[in-house]
Amino acid sequence: MNSENFTLSEKIVSPSYIRQGSQARRSHEQLIRHLLEQGKCPEEGWSESTIELFLNELAVMDSNNFLGNCGVGEREGRVASSLVARRHYRLIHGIGRSGDIAAIQPKAAGSSLLNKLTNSVVLDILKLAGVRSVASCFVVPMATGMSLTLCFLTLRHRRPKARYIIWPRIDQKSCFKAMITAGFEPVVMENVLEGDELRTDLEAVERKIDELGAENILCVHSTTSCFAPRVPDRLEELATLCAKHNIPHIVNNAYGVQSSKCMHLIQQGARVGRIDAFVQSLDKNFMVPVGGAIIAGFDESFIQEISKMYPGRASASPSLDVLITLLSLGASGYKKLLSERKEIYLFLAQELKSLASAHGERLLHTPHNPISLAMSLDCLQAENEKAVTQLGSMLFTRQVSGARVIPLGKEQTISGHTFRGFMSHSEVYPCPYLNAASAVGITREDVTLCIKRLDKCLKTLKKELNTAKSRDLIFNYTSPP
Repeated sequence: MNSENFTLSEKIVSPSYIRQGSQARRSHEQLIRHLLEQGKCPEEGWSESTIELFLNELAVMDSNNFLGNCGVGEREGRVASSLVARRHYRLIHGIGRSGDIAAIQPKAAGSSLLNKLTNSVVLDILKLAGVRSVASCFVVPMATGMSLTLCFLTLRHRRPKARYIIWPRIDQKSCFKAMITAGFEPVVMENVLEGDELRTDLEAVERKIDELGAENILCVHSTTSCFAPRVPDRLEELATLCAKHNIPHIVNNAYGVQSSKCMHLIQQGARVGRIDAFVQSLDKNFMVPVGGAIIAGFDESFIQEISKMYPGRASASPSLDVLITLLSLGASGYKKLLSERKEIYLFLAQELKSLASAHGERLLHTPHNPISLAMSLDCLQAENEKAVTQLGSMLFTRQVSGARVIPLGKEQTISGHTFRGFMSHSEVYPCPYLNAASAVGITREDVTLCIKRLDKCLKTLKKELNTAKSRDLIFNYTSPP
């Protein structure tokens, strides 16, 4: 209610009670005012009542919620199900206009304000997470792969003759298909093995630039967050190469926002060389439903160019989800989650190392990967070649999700390109292994339970293998010549 309605209310209920209610209302409004003034994530999280009040205030600004609205167009924010309307807080019009996802909608002042505030709050969080010189970003209602495609398509207009994208290999289908979908030819650069780690082959990248010609290369497509034993690309060196040869540089930072190391690499890469845009997932970094990503960069005009490349209006759901989440957590709450993730990474590493030792395996030494860990499965492979794959099935049926078991020699063809040693980021990685990751939101209980079930699976599997061996020995001993 406004001040006039509060005054009128004093004629019905005791003025002292009404004044108390008015003060409570003002405390909510003061938080909202600070958000509108600063455009930053609040330091302390908001209560659900404040968030819902704010969203309801935004919703009544959209034309589909006007009391006297008379809609005669084809897109009037009509919703058949009240359940769907409540799920979206009656913010039905989405974001953007047909020519620009960042444009203001005349019919939807509230949804437009939501979009602008979300982008502003997310930009603040990217700075807080370590990329302090980032200039601009926007939330796009597509996951990381299609968001990368949008970046590549935007670069096409700047480099119409280019047909190649240089891509240090990472065995993840969507980032490879993003280049194919955009109509370009990925040039897969094999990684080099340094100890247990797979790292960027900088010399091979530079040789390939010289061979293809810089003008024929759309961009270098590098990666930060990845499954061990691959580690983040050498971003500073790649950024320097891109600046030297005047080649754009797009970074796949899928779940790197949660890692200060990944964000530091991006910041440093932009400082010493060239990074045109970096793309990150909403669900992996902010614990919201799948379906959104953040495209960010250091040149505001280029980021705006990408946003204008998006055809048509877009769903507001990813923007709404991440704004609600960040308002709930506040900057302090998100920083706490990042700190806890780091602590649990160390705990997971220690637990995996102990378990590996108990089973004659070892924790692979991958100090440059701040999120993912890998444990060798050499002994299991030596027992039976199929045992490694069987371990993966056993873990999945025992509700251990996210652990990846990587056997040797697997092949996979994607859009005509055959990857040998697929999932291991290398044609000839020396051992099979198991992955586990300490990602934002993980708990110590998750780690403890995972280690317990993994230990039990390994023991069960080895027991079954030994039993099978004994049967074979007995059969061979008793069989007639």
